[in-house]
Amino acid sequence: MAEIIQRDGTWTFDGDTVRIVPGGKAHPVRLALGEIAVPVRAVAGISFEPDRKGGRLRLRLRAGACPVLRAADGRLKDGADPYALTVEKDRTGVAEYVVDEVRNALLIEQVPDGPVDRFLLPGPSLPVSGGGGDGTASFDGENVRLTWNWKAEESKIAGGPATLPLSRIAAVRWLPSIGLENGYLRFEPVEGPVSAPPKYDMYALDLWGMSKKEYTAVLVAAAVLARLPRAGAALDAPAPALAPAKAAEPAAAPPAGDHDVLLRRLRELGELHRAGVLTDDEFSTAKQAVLRSM
Repeated sequence: MAEIIQRDGTWTFDGDTVRIVPGGKAHPVRLALGEIAVPVRAVAGISFEPDRKGGRLRLRLRAGACPVLRAADGRLKDGADPYALTVEKDRTGVAEYVVDEVRNALLIEQVPDGPVDRFLLPGPSLPVSGGGGDGTASFDGENVRLTWNWKAEESKIAGGPATLPLSRIAAVRWLPSIGLENGYLRFEPVEGPVSAPPKYDMYALDLWGMSKKEYTAVLVAAAVLARLPRAGAALDAPAPALAPAKAAEPAAAPPAGDHDVLLRRLRELGELHRAGVLTDDEFSTAKQAVLRSM
């Protein structure tokens, strides 16, 4: 038995399964997932990355084994990654012992590190909900329901909550906010993808990146993926033409017609700052970004 207990969480390995329990102040994505039992056959490798404060223990899963990682497609920050653990300086030796034990088990069991053809982990428990920006998405195993808040476009509010049965979902895509570009959680119906931007799409959440909780939208995507009959095809299909630009590319200046949208964003930032959601520094940075766009 190998075990490491940290403020960031606890990892236990009994020779067959790595059990991961998040710490009480972990990222909302990790807290929502709760305890995760990772079978050895789903593990591709493990490593300890030392730094001056201690380091990070990282479990690498075989491609396609976890629906959360499949939905995130490499876009989860370290704090939200359920398979990464921050290790304090006085526990680096324990972390290295855990690495040795898991690696030995992988050798003994001769577990390949290649991709798998089906999920080896069940994904988030149901019912699950998450999101932010202009609304919230929830999934009960049969239907996805999207409800809007006061920040949503008038067309969404006028249309009311949207419900999409699992049988009508062809694909689901999640992208976090990157720089000034909004992210989204988008469900593509079998009739074909919607051409409208996510903020006007009744089957999409427009994610603004104002809160860590927005990352919980990836859990809804993962839960749906885990239950789609062709989950691999749902993510491997070509991405829609409206995908946000890459982080390295400069954001295009908004057209003149978007001036009102930017003014509304400034008002929303002010309200979030007064409500205590944004710190002074976060508010100042976000405000300057919007002003530059204007």
